[in-house]
Amino acid sequence: MTTGASRMKIVHSVLLRESAPGLVGAIGVTLVALVGYSAMAGVVGAGGLGDLAIRYGYQRYDTRVMIASIVVLAVLVIVVQFGFDRAARLLDRRRRVNA
Repeated sequence: MTTGASRMKIVHSVLLRESAPGLVGAIGVTLVALVGYSAMAGVVGAGGLGDLAIRYGYQRYDTRVMIASIVVLAVLVIVVQFGFDRAARLLDRRRRVNA
């Protein structure tokens, strides 16, 4: 290339470093969506926390089980989203300092 670097060196040192915060953020959003999809799949009988909330909480009128499973799902989503947002922010800040 015109800079004297190989194609892999350019990909590693420029493209991946620039796109790392966006990639980490997208992975976090994807994991949050997967948690939601697994809860929805549990509603139709696939098992998991969605199934627990519907079968034992809603259908058996056990409000404590339903609220507890909803709280667990909400906390899981908050922790995953916070962790990936923090990691993306740290990667972005590190990129700006090293530039």
